[in-house]
Amino acid sequence: MSTQHTHSGQPDLADEVATRTVTAAAHGHAHDHGHDHDDDYQHDHEHAFEWPEAVRIVLVALAAAAVWFRLWEPLTAVSVIGVAGLLIGGWPIFKEALENLIARRMTMELSMSIAIIAAAAISEFFTALIITLFVLIAEVLEGMTVSRGRRAIKDLLDFLPRAVSVRRAGSVAEVDADSLAVGDAVLVNPGGRIPVDGTVIAGHSFVDQARITGESLPLEKTVGASVFAGSINQSGALEIRAERIGRDTSYGKIIEVVEQAERSRAPVQRLADRLAGYLVYFALGAAALTYLLTRDIRATISVVIVAGACGIAAGTPLAILGAIGRAARAGAIVKGGLFLEQLGQVNTVVLDKTGTLTYGQPEVRALIPAAGVDLTALLDAAASAELRSEHPLGKTIVAYAQALDCSPKEPARFGYTPGRGIDATVDGDLVLVGNRAFMLDHSIAVPADLLADHPDASEVYAARAGTLLGAIVVADTVRPEARRAIDAIRALGIRTVLLTGDAKAAADVVAGQLGITEVAADLLPDDKRQRIKRLVAEGRTVAMVGDGVNDAPALIEAHVGVAMGSGTDVARESADVVLLGNDLEKFAKTLTIARRTRRIIWANFVGTIAVDALGIGLAAVGLLNPLVAAFIHVASELTFILNSARLLPTRSREQDTPLQPASAAAVASTTL
Repeated sequence: MSTQHTHSGQPDLADEVATRTVTAAAHGHAHDHGHDHDDDYQHDHEHAFEWPEAVRIVLVALAAAAVWFRLWEPLTAVSVIGVAGLLIGGWPIFKEALENLIARRMTMELSMSIAIIAAAAISEFFTALIITLFVLIAEVLEGMTVSRGRRAIKDLLDFLPRAVSVRRAGSVAEVDADSLAVGDAVLVNPGGRIPVDGTVIAGHSFVDQARITGESLPLEKTVGASVFAGSINQSGALEIRAERIGRDTSYGKIIEVVEQAERSRAPVQRLADRLAGYLVYFALGAAALTYLLTRDIRATISVVIVAGACGIAAGTPLAILGAIGRAARAGAIVKGGLFLEQLGQVNTVVLDKTGTLTYGQPEVRALIPAAGVDLTALLDAAASAELRSEHPLGKTIVAYAQALDCSPKEPARFGYTPGRGIDATVDGDLVLVGNRAFMLDHSIAVPADLLADHPDASEVYAARAGTLLGAIVVADTVRPEARRAIDAIRALGIRTVLLTGDAKAAADVVAGQLGITEVAADLLPDDKRQRIKRLVAEGRTVAMVGDGVNDAPALIEAHVGVAMGSGTDVARESADVVLLGNDLEKFAKTLTIARRTRRIIWANFVGTIAVDALGIGLAAVGLLNPLVAAFIHVASELTFILNSARLLPTRSREQDTPLQPASAAAVASTTL
């Protein structure tokens, strides 16, 4: 199936990615049964309903009718029309079977070819033609089903324009999107779609970027503002300096990550391939035994025909394709089929607090100076020490000081101890900003009741030259969607645990608001990792959700690491699933998708084995003729494939979830 475009820019990227993705999941009786290498997916081809397939089906149907009515039989022993019909219609099947035979792969094409040839050998040309017709129709229907996956992926790039106005050498010209270069000045008129990620260098407008950032209202864009590919310019003309184009745009990055994930292979896919091969061997063995016991060639051929492993061999990757695509639309990038499979088995979810359950953008609520210490001295020392910090608490303190016209000094030296605090040299003095344990490590006593009136506040103490200056009351706000997400996770029967480096009092307040009963606080990064390790040792299947550098060891230790989209690069790189944005409900929805995928795959497994066992038994005793056996084979195969196809995203039932461009680019940069 090919689609013409006027250029080879972003829309062609959609074609290329979608084609490679669909061939990875299809099909065609999963031409690589029993083959475990990812590259072998490239061998597959997509059966689209194009004119060669249509002509082939019509010719085989006409040949079958001619044989049935004996319209022209010049030879008594051989049906000329039947042979011609089999050569024309069976060529794709025979070719695939020969390739698999040379590669020593046992596939359903090989068993069906044996059945067709055997039927023709005993002059059952009508039966052979009907089997061929069933197989061809099944492959077309299967390809049309899988093509929904291709369309779902291409939807991600539907909004990118194909022709772009660019200012070059003082003049404006319309060029193909593929000829854009970083640094080009791109002009977008009112109502136009923005083709690149970049910065506004001229103009003023309001831009609808709901498809990308989730903002419900158009955002005002002036000089210096960032814009993203796929958003819609509404009111005024804009001139944009292109900073990311093609594959580097937010859309391009997302598609590359999804493509890589869809091409990866889960253990259940390899199991499906092996089971498909075993079923073919079993069917051939049962056919041989049937012939030895009954000497009935028709029953023998029926045994070969009725066995069909295509439902699991093609349905399993199709289910994973659909699930990964659906998860991406829900706002979660699953980095591979392995992690999707493990998500379906998760029974324990461990959550970080700051940035995961809370906004991670706390506010300074109060300053509590120690006896004899001035408020200005406390704030100045803390803000100066935190000036280089990337920690949310540090940034909050600096922003608070600057808002009060306090000018923090640049520290001469800066150090950071994960899970503890900051040590910096300011005006020749050692300034410490951190939790109680950090203060005690430096022999600085902290009154136990200093933050007694603020149990939900993070522990932030400041000391200078060995003297405690006081505490800064910094508190975060629980995300409103966090409670709904936790309730949804618990509704799946999954145990929830809160692990945080924050003080126990603050952790207990958040846990109480969310209904989490298992809480561990004051944890260092390695403490979190050890907790995860213990849960795994207990036989739990663990997913860890976090966003910071200190979460990275725990993310790696868990079966599935999940990073918030706003988290650090280290967290995203360590994670197996990345949420686009900061909504934990996306993770809860992904868990539901993963469980549904697992149920569908195993239903296909059980159904295929049951149908094959029953069909082989009935055929062996002569209760199924080849025609009925072929019908059972094709009907069961399509049933299981359509069962998997229920996971493919559909526009009618769910809208595309907006994508966070910064998160998307970060996901791609840490994955590819």
